[in-house]
Amino acid sequence: QVQLVESGGGLVQAGGSLRLSCAASGRTFSSYDMGWFRQAPGKEREFVAAISWSGDSTYYANSVKGRFTISRDNAKNTVYLQMNSLKPEDTAVYYCAADRNIVGYSGAYYSPTRYDSWGQGTQVTVSS
Repeated sequence: QVQLVESGGGLVQAGGSLRLSCAASGRTFSSYDMGWFRQAPGKEREFVAAISWSGDSTYYANSVKGRFTISRDNAKNTVYLQMNSLKPEDTAVYYCAADRNIVGYSGAYYSPTRYDSWGQGTQVTVSS
């Protein structure tokens, strides 16, 4: 079991920036693909961004492409989400997730079913 703890959320005005962090426990973080998802009130959880275990490959939802950047520091067991040019529609609880290649979990990088471990979430609120 891996524990994921998000931080960095808060209240920001439209056009502002935030950087989310997700710290992972365990010694094998560098072998996990990682993802960020978000869920707004009354809506389903949606994919935001993902990064391969090496950091060589990154993926983004169309709605955040060009504004958000996912990165990781395997030495610190941490994945980041830099969010710029924030919009009110970015308001949501943001979750990080780990894909440890466990049997029974599968799907594309943008599918929640791929990820076996989730953090508790951090609230991001963007005011207009």
